[in-house]
Amino acid sequence: FSLTGKEALTHFPSLGSSTSSAQGKVHVKQCDLLKLSRKQKRLCRREPGLAETLRDAIRLGIMECQYQFRSERWNCSLEGRTSLLKRGFKETAFLYAVSSAALTHSLARACSAGRMERCTCDDSPDLENRKAWQWGVCGDNLKYSTKFLKKFLGQKRIGKDLRAKVDIHNTNVGIKAVKNGLKTTCKCHGVSGSCAVRTCWKQLSPFHEVGRLLKLRYDDAVKVFSTSNDAVGHSELAGPHRHSHSPKHPTSPRSTDLVYVEDSPSFCRPSKYSLGTAGRTCSREGNCDSMCCGRGYNTQSRLVTFSCHCQVQWCCYVECQQCMQEEVVYSCKQ
Repeated sequence: FSLTGKEALTHFPSLGSSTSSAQGKVHVKQCDLLKLSRKQKRLCRREPGLAETLRDAIRLGIMECQYQFRSERWNCSLEGRTSLLKRGFKETAFLYAVSSAALTHSLARACSAGRMERCTCDDSPDLENRKAWQWGVCGDNLKYSTKFLKKFLGQKRIGKDLRAKVDIHNTNVGIKAVKNGLKTTCKCHGVSGSCAVRTCWKQLSPFHEVGRLLKLRYDDAVKVFSTSNDAVGHSELAGPHRHSHSPKHPTSPRSTDLVYVEDSPSFCRPSKYSLGTAGRTCSREGNCDSMCCGRGYNTQSRLVTFSCHCQVQWCCYVECQQCMQEEVVYSCKQ
């Protein structure tokens, strides 16, 4: 399961208010529309609500990826993503991580929102969550989400396949990024706002925070190779020593590091991985030199209209004037 971009454009039929039999047929059809393995489709058909959650996760991951890379040469566009996923670039690492993070986050939220039949609120065996249920609060069920996700992705121990190890590692980095954002939220129920009675429950951070963390991991991604570990009898991922950056003293990447195996292309010119940067808007003081790859940029002035001189009128509305101002736009040359 990863972001190919095709699923996000798929239109799902609505469940509406039809009979349970018809709902079941629609659910199965939704599963078949997604690009899943045979095992994943079987799991999807057995989990009403999962197809919608998968679609939401794909959309969430794509939007966050494009937001985090909006100012970079590679802007996480849908074009070229299928080819990109076949390689071992830093960008591929981010796609695997943000895919698993979006699915983990969406599953946990779907459970607490009642959109999944086989899970509900956070079911950790402690008194605080039971108190939260009594007050009508539902904690995000990250426990169920991560357990189901590992089953859904079917992760297995891979022998000497370096690329498979890298993909699994980056997938787990995405899951850990969501776990890192799990916070305890509390609510007071005392008289006149006092906190004589307090209820606490687990709640996930907004996905933007997860995306920002994964972007930092991308910026510090570690290039790895495969090395034999005689102590445990199988190969492991290894990267340069953190201090000397010497391949003679390899160290294992941390479980929170994004890892990759080959250097990325420049993404300056159109290729099977991206459309290039020609025509992309940029910031003259910020990223134009980098994004335009030394080709220079065009400068264009345009008039934009906006509301101005707004005043509150008695009793209940705001009256504004329409103003115009000149805006300068910079875009990369061909």
